[in-house]
Amino acid sequence: MNKIYVSAGAVLAASVTGAAWLMNANPSAQSTDDAYVEGNIIQVTPQVGGSVTMIAADNTDFVKAGEPLLRLNDVDAQLAVSRAEAQLSRAVRQVRVQFANATQGKANVTLRATDLARVQADLARRRQLASSGAVSGEDVHHAEDAVKAAQAALDVAQQQLASSQALVDKTTISDHPDVQAAISQLRDAYVAANRTTVRAPASGYVSKRNVQIGQRINAGSAVMSIVPPDQMWVNANFKESQLRQIHIGQPVQLVADVYGKSVRYTGRVIGQEAGTGSAFALLPAQNASGNWIKVIQRVPVRIALDPKELAAHPLKLGLSMHVEVDTSQPGNPSVKAANTVYSTDVFEHEMQDADAAVARIIAANVGTGQLAKVN
Repeated sequence: MNKIYVSAGAVLAASVTGAAWLMNANPSAQSTDDAYVEGNIIQVTPQVGGSVTMIAADNTDFVKAGEPLLRLNDVDAQLAVSRAEAQLSRAVRQVRVQFANATQGKANVTLRATDLARVQADLARRRQLASSGAVSGEDVHHAEDAVKAAQAALDVAQQQLASSQALVDKTTISDHPDVQAAISQLRDAYVAANRTTVRAPASGYVSKRNVQIGQRINAGSAVMSIVPPDQMWVNANFKESQLRQIHIGQPVQLVADVYGKSVRYTGRVIGQEAGTGSAFALLPAQNASGNWIKVIQRVPVRIALDPKELAAHPLKLGLSMHVEVDTSQPGNPSVKAANTVYSTDVFEHEMQDADAAVARIIAANVGTGQLAKVN
């Protein structure tokens, strides 16, 4: 008898639970528990290689964009900077010599032109005197030779001036090709030295640190990861039979197991993956066999979360979520009108120190008035 009462009580409880679920369930909704939190995992990779001399962040630490994460031995980089600075100084002084040669060439042309005018006047005067017999024909011949020599000297001076001007014509010291090449080398050296300090490309929590002090690392190797807490979404894996009612822009109610039903998130459907989960698996299913059994496939549906709710109740990657899409709403494709863009400005200031060094070195090695263009 007691067993009968217990069985009846269990049936009654199950009936009440089922009735309550039917009363509270939204008939115009599609739901799933096969949903998980996902987000960006930003790999931190040094742009140059070297030995690690300092690690400034560890797993679970929160870092801001631009903060140093680790530092590499920069001795070789600083030596390269010193060599590049010396090369720029040498290039500036060599170009100064080229400008001086061009100026000297102009003066030499003027001198040779003056000499030619003088001997031409002397020849004309001797020819006048030769007609009266006051000057011998030999003196006139010598005067003619002097004119030819002066003309040749002027031609040589003009060619030398053209050669000198070809090196500096329409340039200044700062934009001369030789100086620009040295500037480029100095910038390369400064940027390489600056990159020995690896900085956080975005704000977030550090995870997967796999580098140690003294370790030699190569450029491009992943040393740690950063997870931005504000760049998270939910991928809900709906059955293929549910997809016909799910559209972009439909409102979504979400519950995280970590907070329970007391905390509800609101979101929007922003897209569906291009294939099922099995289609993108490492080993896709091969159904062309004799013993085929149909398995209902699931397609990941991406759901954007409310940023304010996410900030108030942060989530972790991989947490389980219960998702309920209100399919009574027609959806709004404009919710996903533009592609998502992620960017960082951490690397935009790498050239500042280099440009300051370039200006300093040129100012220290250029002469007064040498920046004017040579016409």
